[in-house]
Amino acid sequence: MKCMKDKKRILALLGVGLLLIVCCLPMIFAFRSGENSQGEFMAVVGIAIFVPVFAYICMTVYRVLKGRKTQTREEGIRNVVFDVGNVLMDYNWPDYLKSFGFDKEKYERLADVIFRSTTWNERDRGGKEEEEYIQAMVKEAPEYESEIREIMRRSYECIHPMEYNVTWVRFLKEQGCRLYVLSNFCRYMLDVNRKDMAFLPYMDGAIFSCEVNLIKPGPEIYRKLLEEYRLDPSECVFIDDRQENCDTAASLGMKTIRFENFPQAAKKLEAMLKP
Repeated sequence: MKCMKDKKRILALLGVGLLLIVCCLPMIFAFRSGENSQGEFMAVVGIAIFVPVFAYICMTVYRVLKGRKTQTREEGIRNVVFDVGNVLMDYNWPDYLKSFGFDKEKYERLADVIFRSTTWNERDRGGKEEEEYIQAMVKEAPEYESEIREIMRRSYECIHPMEYNVTWVRFLKEQGCRLYVLSNFCRYMLDVNRKDMAFLPYMDGAIFSCEVNLIKPGPEIYRKLLEEYRLDPSECVFIDDRQENCDTAASLGMKTIRFENFPQAAKKLEAMLKP
């Protein structure tokens, strides 16, 4: 940054020096004598007038274009709202469940009772003790109580940081974006996984479902974010890996990106932020 400022300062000084030389030329040629002296004098006077006028026009055009660029950027996206699971952190319950080595039938049964269940989603809403959610799952498959309890005890192992997450949010922060989190997350896992969320210090705000007892794709949690941080939805882009969550955001006036992978999402976001 300092190097760039120094270069601009040098170019400005060179420009001033060139203008001074051009302006002084008529004085030099005014005292010349000879057959073509008058013509040379008039030519130099023309140059002395043309160069400053041309420089002024160039500067005016540059300022106008720069102003338009800034205005376009300010009228567009100011706020980037991130989901966490499968966007900034890897949420991979299938591989976690496979790590227990269950046979296919047992694997599918436990997947249905735990990760594919309504209870798992309601766990993200919060408002109850962890044991109540576990008991609800055990009630569905009492023959697997010990397995359910062990899977739930270590459930925070489903979540791991994405390698790019800090680099991405830091870059966006440097571009002048305001950054937010809107994520479904249960209290038990959040208490453990928060230490791995190295992106949080770069955020201007965060709404986790368990802390407000609301979950996506319900519109209430989106409105909570907008009201809490006084955000204009037309100035927000919401990034989530689930289409139903993006649909709710879009219905409230936010632009959306369905996250498939980092290069795809980053490219789409860059296009939205580009003036």
